[in-house]
Amino acid sequence: AKEGIEAEVIDLRTIRPLDWQTIAESVKKTNRLVIVEEQWPFGSVSSEISYRIQKEVFDYLDAPIRRITSADTNMHYAPNLVAAHLPSIAKTVKLVKEVMYMVK
Repeated sequence: AKEGIEAEVIDLRTIRPLDWQTIAESVKKTNRLVIVEEQWPFGSVSSEISYRIQKEVFDYLDAPIRRITSADTNMHYAPNLVAAHLPSIAKTVKLVKEVMYMVK
């Protein structure tokens, strides 16, 4: 909020059934979508959500859909590598700023 950004956060409790209506209404309201999940990017829930958004409510988007996922590698055991592998607050803030066109 101190940088002029407000976010609507949706915590999906289940993926089946997927609360599609809540996601679609949020995109219609905010005109943007950043998806954060701890899954690999390929074949993930975020890829399905991205597909459905672009298929069904694309005209509401003012920026490309962005996803923050785990790295497309196997999970590591060393704590410093686990931290680099998973989504983080810093990665999320960076992508949100990109979607808001605040990064130069």
